[in-house]
Amino acid sequence: MDLSFYKGRKVLLTGHTGFKGSWMSVMLANAGAKVVGYSSCGKTEARLFDLCGILDQITHVKGDVRDLKHLLEIFKTYRPEVVIHMAAQPLVRLSYEKPVDTYSANVMGTVNICEAVRQTPSVCSFLNVTTDKVYENREWEWGYRENEPLDGYDPYSNSKSCSELVTHSYKNSFFTDGRVAVSTARAGNVIGGGDFARDRIIPDCVRAALKGEDIIVRNPYSTRPYQHVLEPVYAYLMIAARQCEDPKYQSWYNVGPDEGDCFETGALVDLFVKCWGEGLKWVDRYDGGPHEANFLKLDCSKLKTTFGWKPRWNLETAMEKVVEWSKAWAAGGDVRPVMDRQIKEFLEG
Repeated sequence: MDLSFYKGRKVLLTGHTGFKGSWMSVMLANAGAKVVGYSSCGKTEARLFDLCGILDQITHVKGDVRDLKHLLEIFKTYRPEVVIHMAAQPLVRLSYEKPVDTYSANVMGTVNICEAVRQTPSVCSFLNVTTDKVYENREWEWGYRENEPLDGYDPYSNSKSCSELVTHSYKNSFFTDGRVAVSTARAGNVIGGGDFARDRIIPDCVRAALKGEDIIVRNPYSTRPYQHVLEPVYAYLMIAARQCEDPKYQSWYNVGPDEGDCFETGALVDLFVKCWGEGLKWVDRYDGGPHEANFLKLDCSKLKTTFGWKPRWNLETAMEKVVEWSKAWAAGGDVRPVMDRQIKEFLEG
């Protein structure tokens, strides 16, 4: 698992202050990349980004992907070679509260990034990161494949389906000359140290554990593919690098865990309780909230066949890494060495 491709390479990463974006920023910086991060979040809003001490290793630009004029200025100034688009409104429940903001960020934001790529001759590789929720979910027990219909149900999922279609259109309309290799990556639920988002089960678990409270589980019987955040982050970097070297690799890819790591939420919390210790327990408190998929899995055969890729950490190992990071942070320690060590362990396998 070699990231030498990125040494000295100019990479523009949108959404770099988010959970995944912070981990990717650290991984890229450790690989020697010249990272330009573009995000609407200020430093005080981006907790993991602030904690991981990455600010002095990358170029941090505050901006909104809905602002095409500013985006074009940044692309012109920094002339990136690789563009990875992760900026988004990423929460299902918030998308019900703010559907217009969700669509404008996730759809028009993608249009603007595609347009900036189109107008920037230096770009050779573009990857749009979406979600496993882009598929028309029929609640069936087998994994969705890349050729399944796209039609997310809720505003978040549907906006990411639209983001996929925007990318497909730009690829077909403007990038058939081979100048830019274009792919999308559809990942499942991720866990890892430093996720402070609301309405996500592991951050809720950590908050409850640190307060010594019972963990509240809204829907313990929903099934999701869970993986450590480093799994998709590495896969994104692998796809972007390989398609830059050979455009035959550009396509649409699912990125998810093996079959055994598709867990019911209650079983996932059981694993967290086991790894954390200290007598934790959880309670079922179904709240009848807005519609979310009950059963969702991915078929990742295409990624495995194309690149020889496979997940590195099973869910139990991933949870151990979450607990390690969270306890180091709770004790007031420096979390960057923990992140560097976990990245090194992951890449060395």
